[in-house]
Amino acid sequence: MKGFFGAIMIMAAIALTWSCGSEDCNCTVATEDRYTAMTDSLTANLEWPENLDIKVFAGADLVPSPSCLAVSASGAVFVGVDKMGSLGKEMGHGAVIKLVDCNGDGLLDTLTEFAHMDNPRGILALGDHVFVLHTRFSEETKKAANMDLVVYEDRDNDGVADGEPHPLITDISNPTYLAERGTDHATNGIQMGIDGWIYIAVGDFGFHNATDRNGTKLTMLGGGIVRVRPDGTEMEIYSHGLRNIYDVAIDPFMNIFTRDNTNDGGGWNIRFSHQIQSGEYGYPILFQHFTEEIIPALIDLGGGSGTGALYLNDERWPEEYNNTPLMADWGRSYLYRHPVAPDKATFTQREEKFIQLPQITDVDVDASGILYLSAWDGAGYSGSPDIGYVIRAVPKGFDREPFAGVQGLSERKLVALLKAKNAKTRLAAQYELLAKTDNEQAASSVWKLAKDASLDMESRVAALFTYAQLAGSDGIPQLVEAAADTTLQEFALRALADRKAWVKAVPLAPFLTGLQSPSPRVQAAAIIGLGRLGNKEAVNALLAFKVPSSFKAPALGTEGPHATPNAEIVIPHLAVKALVALDAKEECIQALNSANSDLALWAMRYMHDDRVVQALMAAYENTSDEAFKAKLINTLARIYHQEAPYDASWWWSTRPDTHGPYYKAIAWDATPTIRAFLLEQWKKDQHPDKDFFKALNTRYRLGIDQFGIIEIQAPKEDAPQVDLEKIKNKKGQVGESSIEDVMLALDKIKGDPKEGAALFVSQGCKTCHSIDRSEVMKGPFMGQIGSIMNRQQIAESILKPNASISQGFSTAQIQTKGGDAYVGFVTAESADKLTIRNIAGAATTIAKSDIAARQELEYSMMPEGLANALSYQELASLVAYLEAQK
Repeated sequence: MKGFFGAIMIMAAIALTWSCGSEDCNCTVATEDRYTAMTDSLTANLEWPENLDIKVFAGADLVPSPSCLAVSASGAVFVGVDKMGSLGKEMGHGAVIKLVDCNGDGLLDTLTEFAHMDNPRGILALGDHVFVLHTRFSEETKKAANMDLVVYEDRDNDGVADGEPHPLITDISNPTYLAERGTDHATNGIQMGIDGWIYIAVGDFGFHNATDRNGTKLTMLGGGIVRVRPDGTEMEIYSHGLRNIYDVAIDPFMNIFTRDNTNDGGGWNIRFSHQIQSGEYGYPILFQHFTEEIIPALIDLGGGSGTGALYLNDERWPEEYNNTPLMADWGRSYLYRHPVAPDKATFTQREEKFIQLPQITDVDVDASGILYLSAWDGAGYSGSPDIGYVIRAVPKGFDREPFAGVQGLSERKLVALLKAKNAKTRLAAQYELLAKTDNEQAASSVWKLAKDASLDMESRVAALFTYAQLAGSDGIPQLVEAAADTTLQEFALRALADRKAWVKAVPLAPFLTGLQSPSPRVQAAAIIGLGRLGNKEAVNALLAFKVPSSFKAPALGTEGPHATPNAEIVIPHLAVKALVALDAKEECIQALNSANSDLALWAMRYMHDDRVVQALMAAYENTSDEAFKAKLINTLARIYHQEAPYDASWWWSTRPDTHGPYYKAIAWDATPTIRAFLLEQWKKDQHPDKDFFKALNTRYRLGIDQFGIIEIQAPKEDAPQVDLEKIKNKKGQVGESSIEDVMLALDKIKGDPKEGAALFVSQGCKTCHSIDRSEVMKGPFMGQIGSIMNRQQIAESILKPNASISQGFSTAQIQTKGGDAYVGFVTAESADKLTIRNIAGAATTIAKSDIAARQELEYSMMPEGLANALSYQELASLVAYLEAQK
């Protein structure tokens, strides 16, 4: 790490000592901008809003390969440096670097190496605490052992962490895949909400037996959001069913937004989502074929690779940018805005380009309104010691209001800061208030703010959540009072049920009242709260919610609407989750003979209990309603199997099995009973739909041979057989030129996409790549490559396929126990088997139990030289064709 600081010795001459009155006092102030030329170059080549002033704040000499960043309220920028990138696997190449601009003039004044750690993936800076999520390596094996959330302290404010960090959560990733692949699908960004929880973005590696400081253990199959208190206690799952989120954006009213990470070579796209507590979002086992059971994303955006996120709430920013989720996309090299509009209990959105930044990784803002963004800009998937930077952005004409921080402020001043017009200040003030000892006096002052109807809602909500944390269970009567105020009702209900340690003291009445609210948002808060209170007296009220007509399974072999807003599904979805949390089996059984049977049947899909099975069979025997019979049989088929307990020894792939409804289905105690009953009804052959049981067997993969299955038409294999060796040995204009000359020529030649389409076939590309999702999935999917790579990157990947291997694009080598060896792309994978396709396009299915060894190779299966025979014009046409695939 000493190399980071060589440039510090030649920084511009120090003009004066700046007494800033903050946590970074007595800084030495720089008088020259050492990055002027770099700023000018970026400005000339990138799309930046004309009404913003943007400049480079720190370059690769100081912060190479910045994987994440966080900004303290007072403006200190903490940058996670990870020279191993997302696919590197070596230890000793990461750190958090602290950058300080003492006087707010946009020039970097001081820098310290705050702490060493490997693969920093999330940072949160509050007071003298810096929370970091990072990979933990084994000193013995030198390989990744797992990921931890830790907190560092810097009590003497010297810019260097004091001693060793304190672990808050350990083992919150999958050690096998971390060691084999690196951190590209691991656990990532962290953000704190105004409710005082740290929210953690979990990628689809998932985790097994993550442990918090109280000893609570959690296991998650796949990705989602986990939250924990800042002292490392009360860890719990917030939402589930995401692929590879890198961060979360949290607004002042505790709405959480994510931009799901894709770019795995299989055609899965970016999905922008509103994350609702207890919600199931379906990836990978429900989001295609069981979409009736999920909360869908708000939009499918095509290819990309979502990274850092921030909800910008700062009145000093132009109205067009303020109060908006900002989402970084590493693949598309843009910071996007997603203006959202309320839609019942959720939102609709639109996507807008905001700030172009090559391979952007993260974004954050300080309490004075200065925005900072980090970028790799060519560092590649395995990082680089020489590439990357941090930029600073403010509105033009920005009049900075220095913010000295909150440490040492009086209680009165901290309470007053809850009224600030930006989220960063409010959160900093809250965190400092909670650290003080005289909570009773502070709680009284904060409660007055929450009740003050003259204040804006951001301040009142901040005060309410601050009060809830200060008062604890003693504040329940006041929160119940607030729940009677329609303007605070949603947030009071959420605060009342927020901490499971004292929900038993919370009365039921405010939540039952909330169910009757005309506001779907209040209804949602009430439903989620009832699921957390554990009081079964609420079950019948929850069962009264109606299942909408959109609760409809997609046709066999088709993909359901997993990225289409569906506001009407949210309330019943949450009600079902609450019923399951309340273990409402008996009540659901009773509801089978009522008008609430549809919601009860939906909840029963997740109740693997013999009493439920017996009740479903009895209801079938006692009704002549054929439509109701079909629903009962369907529910029995849904619980025919259950998910195998996850132990981290199986699961993950860039091409996971998406058939559902389980990833690794296993029989349970009632499976034989259900099987016998289904066969008995099939033998009677009384169902009006002759293919009914065949369809059940197909959809739920029951494996009942007597039923048969409905054959889903597989895409036609249409790739021509080509001699790749012959192609690559031809020498044309490209083969006779250096790569530099080729790239320079491509800058001047536009190319013809129609000619490129023909070349895609004749050059053998179609042997390993599909363009349309209706085609057989082979190697890396090219149907959206233009939204993931720019023109230069596409050309480089053709000319130098080993230069940068993207996730999902790597070559696998498999050896079987019988001595066979296979090299190729893994194009499909379930818990029990996988399909590997070789360079000639031939596919082989292998049982995982037959695999003796499996590894990802450090090179691409695509041979170099496939473009050698082309002219510059032809290569430009091939690139133009691929660039158009979005």
